[in-house]
Amino acid sequence: MADAITQLDAIVSQLIAGPDKTPTEESIRAAISTVRMLPDFSGITDEEAERLARELEERVGISMGIGAVVGAADFKPWLNDARAEGLIEPYYWNRYRKLLEQKRLPMDVITSTDQVTDRILDRMGNPNDLGSWDRKGMVVGHVQSGKTANYTGLVCKAADAGYRLIVVIAGIHNNLRNQTQARIDEGFIGRDTGRLEKKDTRSKPKLIGVGMFDHRKAPVSLTTTLKDFNKATATTNTSEIASYAVPVVLVIKKNYRTLANLIDWLREHSTGRYSEMVDQPMLLIDDEADNASINIQYGRDEVSRINGQIRDLLGLFRRSCYVGYTATPFANIFIDPDKDDEVYKQDLFPRDFIIGLDAPTNYFGARKVFIDGMPDDDAERPDYLRYIDDNGDLLPVKHTIGHEITALPDSMLDALRCFIVARAIRNLRGQKGQHASMLVNASRFTGIQNVLKNRLHQHLKAIEDAVRVDGAKVDADLNPEIAELKRCWGNEYRDAWPEWDSIRRALLPVVASAMVIAVNSSSSESLDYEAGGENGLTVIAVGGFSLSRGLTLEGLTVSYFLRNSLMYDTLMQMGRWFGYRQNYEDLCRIWMLREATSWYAHIAEATEELQLELKKMERANATPKEFGLAVRSHPSALMVTARNKMGSGQKHLMVGLSNNFVETTRLGAANASLVRNRKVRDRLLSSLSQNGFTQSSSLPAPGGMLLSRVPVSFIDDFLRDFENHQDSVLSATDPIRKYISDRKDDELAHWDVLVASLRSSDGTEPLEIEGWKINPISRAIGPDDLRNGVFTISGSSARVASRGMEKAGLSEERARLAEADYREEKSLSADAKVNFPDRVYRARRERALFLLFNVRIKNDGVDARDLHRIPGEPVVGWGISFPPSARPDQKVEYILNTTKLRELFGEEDNDEDLPDDEE
Repeated sequence: MADAITQLDAIVSQLIAGPDKTPTEESIRAAISTVRMLPDFSGITDEEAERLARELEERVGISMGIGAVVGAADFKPWLNDARAEGLIEPYYWNRYRKLLEQKRLPMDVITSTDQVTDRILDRMGNPNDLGSWDRKGMVVGHVQSGKTANYTGLVCKAADAGYRLIVVIAGIHNNLRNQTQARIDEGFIGRDTGRLEKKDTRSKPKLIGVGMFDHRKAPVSLTTTLKDFNKATATTNTSEIASYAVPVVLVIKKNYRTLANLIDWLREHSTGRYSEMVDQPMLLIDDEADNASINIQYGRDEVSRINGQIRDLLGLFRRSCYVGYTATPFANIFIDPDKDDEVYKQDLFPRDFIIGLDAPTNYFGARKVFIDGMPDDDAERPDYLRYIDDNGDLLPVKHTIGHEITALPDSMLDALRCFIVARAIRNLRGQKGQHASMLVNASRFTGIQNVLKNRLHQHLKAIEDAVRVDGAKVDADLNPEIAELKRCWGNEYRDAWPEWDSIRRALLPVVASAMVIAVNSSSSESLDYEAGGENGLTVIAVGGFSLSRGLTLEGLTVSYFLRNSLMYDTLMQMGRWFGYRQNYEDLCRIWMLREATSWYAHIAEATEELQLELKKMERANATPKEFGLAVRSHPSALMVTARNKMGSGQKHLMVGLSNNFVETTRLGAANASLVRNRKVRDRLLSSLSQNGFTQSSSLPAPGGMLLSRVPVSFIDDFLRDFENHQDSVLSATDPIRKYISDRKDDELAHWDVLVASLRSSDGTEPLEIEGWKINPISRAIGPDDLRNGVFTISGSSARVASRGMEKAGLSEERARLAEADYREEKSLSADAKVNFPDRVYRARRERALFLLFNVRIKNDGVDARDLHRIPGEPVVGWGISFPPSARPDQKVEYILNTTKLRELFGEEDNDEDLPDDEE
């Protein structure tokens, strides 16, 4: 029946598609009813037909913008002229478009992909220009949002335009390179290169993907799904290259040995009868361009190996174009655009263009999980997140290579059970032919990953035995394993599928076919989704770095993530759970550490602001260099990428505070500092009261009591005397006071002040200070903080300020306009429920907002041995919401020592020259 539904879907999709058609609920159902009259579809039930109708409604409603472009001032378009002169036949692109249509991608998404790849191609070098040129650009997408599909489309169009040598650098691990090769096979080559590698002369090459439409001009691939670039193999294929009538493509791993072999081979073939090879226009696609491609050597005349090899490779060609693809471009923005050297020429800064890709409206991204999916009340559960708080000594976040796994945390077993139940529900929804995956990323060591794999396999088999013996019985729930599955269903999925008995009857096919595999260099298993047959794979993938960069887990439903990093880009790339979850988004669950969720919320805001900055710079006709300066001057840029990618030694960073928010997320725990800052708070409240700014004159506001038009001197006096902890980098008071001082006579002469206070006491006595009665807020801290003399705010947001506080002081009209701006930006209807980010209110502020916090430190998660270190009185903190400045280009200088930054935020594992996987 699944095949009949798939065929019905394909036929109806064609009927309702077309540029002149706007499908409606009625037209979709009418088309389904018409096709169901055919004999082949008589067995499809009304329920199945209605489910397909709803799926089609969702699919045709999916749209995607064409992003933003920041380009160089000397940009000269060439693409339209080339087409008008008949220089481009869209052979490869037309095949690829048909493939996307066959995969039933929404037409709006296909159209947007067509348009945005045109924009990228137009900014690349014109392959018909026989002079010397080189171009460098970057495409910024979202994690697991379809960047591979985008650059495959770009490769097709570049080949149509005349690029004849195309190199795709596809990450630092074999499994990612193999996966990328398979996608290039399907979307560009049209043949199974793995079968070609086997050299089965008795059969013709296996046609796949685009090759099923037309295979006359198949590109020559010097790599296969089984093997990376090899000099000897490539040399034997030179006869196939001939006169470059078809493009030559290579998909290689980002590994210094592979790059060295390729460069040597090209040099060997750059003279004599092979000299034509390096004279061809060459396109280099650098997937995960922020990983290993960045120069991390900052001494004089030093260039890190892979960075130098990529530049060396580009330098072999008179005509070359480098396009880096990444979802986390912060490290790339820190490349010095003016850095040059005699050997390697220009670095990889995207000086010619930066293009931001919009995610389709059905993208399951960081905002949906970590912001929109988070409840306003801490007592409620997030939509998708579940917290790991039981790993303890069983599996500490920081463990050695020899750590012994005596048992699995209960949370990991709960995640396994939920995956089994979720898979059963997906099968009941008609998704039996689709893949379903579970991710377990809990250790960087392959040995421990393999042990986890074995333990999970043992538990899975125990569940299978229970289901085989008792699953069909009326009293099956008496079996402890089945009872645990039912408990999981009741806790997580009762609303998604209210009938437990139907799930119970569907369990056996799930547990019988499920398998646990290790995805790392020491494992002989491979994650081969093509082996799924008519029934999709049900797989639990256990790994580390291999699961953290680029690798796609098909049908990822449940994730167990026990890793941590304070590097924004590292965390986001580990987020394999982002992507598209059509008709099973409600089943997705993610287990992770509570403190990790706060960093994901930060990166969601930071990346969103990055995309907005791109659009703003596009409207201003800014250049990539100017965009890079803007990003680097943003406060968030201080923490978004690995320290080794920001350079070494002392950093003098010019930071813009216009339209930005800073707060004390790290507070000193030393008693002397606590006492001093309480005195500073007391003086502020006393001074306010003496000057008529009393509690009785304040107005109720989101999160506290609001005072309006407070002179700047009160704020400056407080900041002057407040002892900021050195770990709270962004709240260093000297540069902030300098920024305020430059504007104290005009823009920042008067302030709004919010004294944060809960509406009602949480059971403790309110503070009474200089006539003020304040109910302190409560915040959790990091588990290791107390011994290190600092309180690092953690919890679901890792912010001292609560959501919505920056709305304080805005008139109703300005708040309405701010929210309307956001709805327009996100194409949201007026009645859509929205969690508005605070930045939308900040952008509409007339006066700066100063927030005064009294924070009670929670003892949640604190080791019992450290409870005595928690202060009895609240800790004092503050925040400032700066409005847009009329002088936004005037920055303040933060002087940061890189060694200290490494101490504060850690350092990403060196991503250059890594082996295929962990230690």
